[in-house]
Amino acid sequence: MARTTPHDHPPAEGPLYRRIAQELLGELRDGTVPPGERLPGERRLAGHFQVSRETVRQALELLRRDGLVATDRRGSHATLPGLPVETPASLTFPVGARAATPGTVARATVTWEPPPPDHAEALGLAPGRPTLIHRYRYATADGRGLRTAATSFSAVALAEVEELARYRHRADGTATAQLRRAYDWMRRAGLTLHHRDAITRVASTPSVRVTRRVHDQYARPLEITDLVVDAQQDALVYEFTLPGRHGEPTVSRPPATAG
Repeated sequence: MARTTPHDHPPAEGPLYRRIAQELLGELRDGTVPPGERLPGERRLAGHFQVSRETVRQALELLRRDGLVATDRRGSHATLPGLPVETPASLTFPVGARAATPGTVARATVTWEPPPPDHAEALGLAPGRPTLIHRYRYATADGRGLRTAATSFSAVALAEVEELARYRHRADGTATAQLRRAYDWMRRAGLTLHHRDAITRVASTPSVRVTRRVHDQYARPLEITDLVVDAQQDALVYEFTLPGRHGEPTVSRPPATAG
């Protein structure tokens, strides 16, 4: 008999623990839980999937039997091979994202709702039509260096990028959503990314707004992001690659400030 894994079973079939194993495996594969990183405890996983701890325990055991999760003194952790990081620094998602460090707070969530009118127009969505919206907030403990970003995804992105579409069913605005590999997912789906960033001042404030629009090789819109940065306390740094004299890439890192 051929060996099966949770990934071989449609999520709508089989016992509940197998379906939870399938959903957890999806989060491991899309990088929500990086390889080698410790998984949340059984209680948190039970709350996340809205099931009992016993169901979570059975799902983890299924993943352990298939070598996808290992358990040691640190707890359970993912053992899937790491995904290659293909996204250049200039295309980190969302634009302006920063890693959380001691003394800072970084939070990202997703919702399924109608986007702002300007986002809907840019994405070709009918007024009032809902889509996946990603919200990001970063700030130091004292509130300085505040950054907020809101991203709306197009119907094309959700139709062609499986990892993004998966978030529709858990877009309640409360669970943490790590979409930092969003551009890698788009590339693996066969999309060539083109982006345009516009920087403007926010009226009557010391902040600046960065609006990023991303489309594919067929000029179809994929996403639009509005990032607002407190320009008095922070600065944006863009990193991009220019063709070298003999075709070899050279890297330039000019800072973009609001001064």
